Amino acid sequence: MKAKFKVAAVGGTFDELHKGHRALLMKAFEVGEKVLIGLCSDEFVKNMRKPHETAPYEQRLEELKAFLQSQGFLERAEVIPLNDPYGITLSRGCVEALVVSTETEKTVAKINEERAKRGLTPLKIIVINMVPCENHLPISTTRIRKGEIDKEGRLIKSS
Repeated sequence: MKAKFKVAAVGGTFDELHKGHRALLMKAFEVGEKVLIGLCSDEFVKNMRKPHETAPYEQRLEELKAFLQSQGFLERAEVIPLNDPYGITLSRGCVEALVVSTETEKTVAKINEERAKRGLTPLKIIVINMVPCENHLPISTTRIRKGEIDKEGRLIKSS
């Protein structure tokens, strides 16, 4: 299938790179010839006040690059540090589409509102559903860090 957009973008913390993250990235590479990946900086992660520890930027970057390499996507990707929810999305001509999960769909509305204020055309939004785990709840890094599920969404049996 031919990609629909010259440049698509996706952003996230990508901590404990799990099945949901991989689905999001796969969709981005399906719709974009080139994909800009905004990887949350350590400072931005700190400001998010996540309910768990988050791996350092360099560690998350290495895991992300290893996945991209394994899929043959590395040469089509550009990973950039994300220091706020907007990243480069408020720049003219840098990206045509954003790939997001239902969880982050609200943020994207704010991005397009801000683009409109600046006289920029809205970005096309491609929304994918959260990937469910065995008990049908969404896979999340928080649940992985709590030891409830693994990166594939399998429930971890407590002894």
